Amino acid sequence: MTTDAPVVLGIETSCDETGIGIVRGHELLANEIASSVDEHARFGGVVPEVASRAHLEAIEPALGRACATAGMRLDDVDAIAVTAGPGLVGALLVGVATAKALSVALGVPVYGVNHLASHVVVDELQHGPLPDPTVGLLVSGGHSSLLLVADDVSTITPLGQTLDDAAGEAFDKVARLLGLPFPGGPWIDRIAREGDPRAIAFPRGLSGPGDRDRYPYDFSFSGLKTAVARWVRAKEAAGEPVPVADVAASVQEAIVDVLTARLVAACVEKGVGTAVIGGGVAANSRLRTMAEERCAAAGISLRVPRPDLCTDNGAMVAALGSRLVRDGVPPSPLDFVTTSNLPVTRRSW
Repeated sequence: MTTDAPVVLGIETSCDETGIGIVRGHELLANEIASSVDEHARFGGVVPEVASRAHLEAIEPALGRACATAGMRLDDVDAIAVTAGPGLVGALLVGVATAKALSVALGVPVYGVNHLASHVVVDELQHGPLPDPTVGLLVSGGHSSLLLVADDVSTITPLGQTLDDAAGEAFDKVARLLGLPFPGGPWIDRIAREGDPRAIAFPRGLSGPGDRDRYPYDFSFSGLKTAVARWVRAKEAAGEPVPVADVAASVQEAIVDVLTARLVAACVEKGVGTAVIGGGVAANSRLRTMAEERCAAAGISLRVPRPDLCTDNGAMVAALGSRLVRDGVPPSPLDFVTTSNLPVTRRSW
């Protein structure tokens, strides 16, 4: 194995997207994604059993496409990395079982890695090694977290997290209130461009007197969701049309305002000069714009991966696996398990 530029196969099946990625060192060779989101849309959210079955159907074809794109065979792989958690246990098992089988068949090591840490490390595929230290903002349907990350990702220190709904979850719930399809985030982003973000003064969670001292880097979006629901129902009860674009723009502004304010505060107060944003919500156009503006004003260098590297994908898993191999980290034992709550402080088993 070439430890300075290992060829690593990454497998991601934590939720509703089957991702297969192949990297050589920091070079991305393939990133195949098979999404089952359309199968969940009619339920208004992800159904674990549906997700697991979709992974079973998609994983072998995705492996074939990834190898074809990379121009290599499976026996050209030096190591395998697979998401072991956090995520839906049934969905994780599909990826982990596949990774273990390939490890035995190919005679290569396997690494059970952390989904959240992968969302941070994937930025290296686009922008190179992370500076030491970096503040990471992870925003997705299930997570909203602020992390202090060492350059080798060997140490990840949680600074703050959501106390209730994650940012992506809040987008989905608001979209449902407005009659928009699932997943709600992309629809809110698209429709918000036609609305006025100052039209409705929706609340900013944990921004009241004393909240900043008690919860300096935490998030809360459940109150925002409730406020939107009450506002929409009041309009409907009065027989007035709901200005969907204005509501979408105002909700998006409230969420992005809090996320970026906490990110900048963490960088300034911890004396960190670089911030990275990862996770599916990192594809939100308003989040990217406001983060760029606020980070620039504070003298902070901002790194955000391109949208296809923000959503769940195999490339991010392969990127973390490559980092582990290059750092000389021992592979995971074959009996490692999946877990829905693998702590972000643990980058692998």
